Amino acid sequence: MIFGKFQLKIKNRESAGNILSETLKDILKKDNRKDIVVVGLPRGGLIIAEIIATKLSCRLELMFVRRLRAPQNEELAIGAVTEDGTAYLNEQTIQILGISRDYINNEISHQLEEMRHQVRKYIGEKKTFLESKDPNIKNKIMIIVDDGAATGSTIISVVRSLRKNMNPRRLIVSVPISPKGTLKLLRDEAIDHIEVITRPQDSSFGSIEQYYRNFNQITDSQVLDIIHRIIMN
Repeated sequence: MIFGKFQLKIKNRESAGNILSETLKDILKKDNRKDIVVVGLPRGGLIIAEIIATKLSCRLELMFVRRLRAPQNEELAIGAVTEDGTAYLNEQTIQILGISRDYINNEISHQLEEMRHQVRKYIGEKKTFLESKDPNIKNKIMIIVDDGAATGSTIISVVRSLRKNMNPRRLIVSVPISPKGTLKLLRDEAIDHIEVITRPQDSSFGSIEQYYRNFNQITDSQVLDIIHRIIMN
């Protein structure tokens, strides 16, 4: 944990990547860089992940994941699903809102279809990280990177998918911002280490964006540029 007793506004995603990479260097100083894989989550997480992978001189991969949306409130995540169908559901939120299983099943199917379109747009016919079955990316130290963890849904679904498919030696989560309640949820997933810049109280947390001075939308062009560099490497 970098800062806990006070809150700060991070300049932008690039600044977050630089801060996190410096602390991760210290945590991983005894580990061989060939044993480390940085897993970036689109869109914003990929910007930060590329900086971390470059600073650590290790492999960068992209993993596809989609939030599951609450009825009549697309901004509220009730869970998430990865490209292989690994889903995490926030049962407490689902119960409070009285969301039916039919709605959840339909939402999972919809997001998987949306993810298939996203995969084709970003990597075409190439195999995804999970599909590749590359033995060189199994049993590694994996660092999951996003530009923030509001509910933790996307990260938890990714953690579960990586455990199922990649048998990681260690799992590290690296995010600039996450409220304290979400950090507890992530720790309950038996993640080996969580690196976070600022951890607001749940009562003061409104959105990830409020903790950045600049939180510009990431364009398809930016994502495609990073994916091209991943493929070239």
